[in-house]
Amino acid sequence: MNTVFETENIKFIELTELLVQDYLEMINDINVARLLGRTKTVTEEGELNWIHKNLENKAPVFSMIEKSSGKFIGNIELMDVHDEEAELGITITASMQDKGYGTESVPAIVDYGMKKLNLKRIFLRVFPDNLRAIHVYEKCGFREYGRTEEDILMEIMITDDNKL
Repeated sequence: MNTVFETENIKFIELTELLVQDYLEMINDINVARLLGRTKTVTEEGELNWIHKNLENKAPVFSMIEKSSGKFIGNIELMDVHDEEAELGITITASMQDKGYGTESVPAIVDYGMKKLNLKRIFLRVFPDNLRAIHVYEKCGFREYGRTEEDILMEIMITDDNKL
């Protein structure tokens, strides 16, 4: 497994077929699926296609691995990268939630996006009832800039004054 970057407790690796069962367990968990807005079960074939597509496109999608145990934590990605901006997506498997991995991984992917992809803005959408995630995003410097019926819209802008 190829480590792309790391933080104190997390290795960020390229997507891999070796973790397909972990990916499926994560995204098909009823609570995780709800937060992703998913209503259908993802199949192994569908997940393998997703892995291959992202690898072929060299998409900035990474699996997070706990350094101390080697356990799968979740996936984090920068989607729709264009015009110096991208959308952040993160999913943490149920058994690894509430351990500080969101707070540790979000600044790491923001830093990666700014330094490696030259992004100036990263935005995200979060359900209003996902208070835990909203707290993490705010703690990491994201600020609300709008709302829809379904989502709170948050962003972090990088200027010369606030570079990471």
